[in-house]
Amino acid sequence: MSKTKVAIIGSGNIGTDLMIKVMRVSQHLKMAAMVGIDPASDGLARAARLGVPTTAEGVDGLIAMDGFEEIAIVFDATSAKAHTANAAKLAPLGKQLIDLTPAAIGPYIVPAVNLEHHLHAGNVNMVTCGGQATIPIAAAIAAVTPVHYGEIVASIASKSAGPGTRANIDEFTETTKAAIEEVGGAARGKAIIVLNPAEPPLIMRDTVLCLTDRLDNNARAQVVDSVHRMVANVATYVPGYRLKQDVQFRDHDAADSTRTLNPDLKPGDRTQVSVFLEVEGAAHYLPAYAGNLDIMTSAALQVAERIAATVPTTVGVTE
Repeated sequence: MSKTKVAIIGSGNIGTDLMIKVMRVSQHLKMAAMVGIDPASDGLARAARLGVPTTAEGVDGLIAMDGFEEIAIVFDATSAKAHTANAAKLAPLGKQLIDLTPAAIGPYIVPAVNLEHHLHAGNVNMVTCGGQATIPIAAAIAAVTPVHYGEIVASIASKSAGPGTRANIDEFTETTKAAIEEVGGAARGKAIIVLNPAEPPLIMRDTVLCLTDRLDNNARAQVVDSVHRMVANVATYVPGYRLKQDVQFRDHDAADSTRTLNPDLKPGDRTQVSVFLEVEGAAHYLPAYAGNLDIMTSAALQVAERIAATVPTTVGVTE
């Protein structure tokens, strides 16, 4: 079966885990290059041992590599600032870019929600790990009833947050907030990230709080069903994704102030929907507690697989 050649920029934890996934579980993709800037990185060393061509000269080294013209898809697992520079160099060269940083140059993609909407875009953004985990739930609730406010809290093991994640904390919250609104369907969004220093490290935990109009029993049942169907959908490409407990509902009377959540919302009877999730990693390269990284690489792989299977290309296809 023909496969589409791909390159990964970023030889850190995320890039290395993604490389392992491409090599172990991908149906339509073939590793053609691993790119880094640290010659001593474990990711570059591991790629070399696996027979993947490597360069420690960053995106310039990638462009200069033999066979670069055959690469159709480039994943960027660096940082928001680095992706901006990388995209400027790669965009004119006709490569499909899948951005795993919070740079958000291209449209947001959350596979369980809008995978088919942007397959032909030249640069697509995978939001953030917290966004990939929680936006599907906001969208599931919004499919049943308007969401006036959506708040997510992503708690990840401190050990799983590398230098790139720590450098991009502000971009994380800003990008996730925007995607909660644009993709998740909330009128107003908010994102919070917690780096949990607990030992032994805990797996990723996520909380989704949505404020809706007052929900009767029938509407509540529809929300529960929609959330369960969405969780099952995400779990098809992130097997460790699951509900931690039952969906919770709490009513708020019109006298309860919600203006701090959404200043444009008029007083009225509301219901708060709370969904609690956990994400266990597949441990392809990283420990199972690093579900935050696993959901990012799994979602990016899902997008690339779909692009390779549906978007016609004459570049980067090999038998």
